[in-house]
Amino acid sequence: MPQPNLVTSVIVYADGAASGNPGPGGWGGLILMPDLKIIELGGAVPATTNNRMELTAAIACLNQVKDSRHKIYVHTDSSYVIQGAEGWIKGWKKSGWKTKEGKDVANRDLWEQLDALTSSAQPTPEWVYVAGHTGVPGNERTDEIAVAYSLGELPRLYQGPLSGYTLTKEDLLTTEGKKTNPRSRSKLQALHYLSLVGRVPMRHKTWVECESRVRGQTGAKFKKVTTPDEEGKILLEWGYKKEDVKE
Repeated sequence: MPQPNLVTSVIVYADGAASGNPGPGGWGGLILMPDLKIIELGGAVPATTNNRMELTAAIACLNQVKDSRHKIYVHTDSSYVIQGAEGWIKGWKKSGWKTKEGKDVANRDLWEQLDALTSSAQPTPEWVYVAGHTGVPGNERTDEIAVAYSLGELPRLYQGPLSGYTLTKEDLLTTEGKKTNPRSRSKLQALHYLSLVGRVPMRHKTWVECESRVRGQTGAKFKKVTTPDEEGKILLEWGYKKEDVKE
């Protein structure tokens, strides 16, 4: 696919994450407008799935630029979103939102929102697949936003001129990875969760237990742990050792 013309195009990156599937989720979006303005978006959902977050990210970005009459290029690492948007939706609508097996289409509410946005857009948005976690700058940034929200954090979102942004226009036109990164923490199975409340670190088997402890507690900290080594690093950052942790 030829590179988009930045003067006549809207460049979008969208990504979703879920800490558990289902579990706490987050989504992130990055938009480069033709006037070279950057808009970052993001949000969290308490209990959801990765696919719903991928769809939510795309919907939020398209909704943000729905009044634009420029060509929109939506970059995503979700084959689910692209295959649905480019093909599956047509069949589902004809069959009354039923699968070939006669079952209800999963996430129909979000697919209908996406269909409404893409159907009304002129010209029709172009979907661009990028491999996740391979160093594509725009995808890496939206993954960072999505993962942060899924872990209960509040990342700082940038809105302003491209000249003041951490990525360049060349970065945002890059669709091929330059390196192989470890899988995003959002895609890894949790070993357990750590919380820190009142100088007492505690280990939890589930996110529900962890969230129950930290919710509403001023200065509380929490992290998903995916490996034993990672637990040690987190505790070290907090100023504790493994023997300090209570079950």
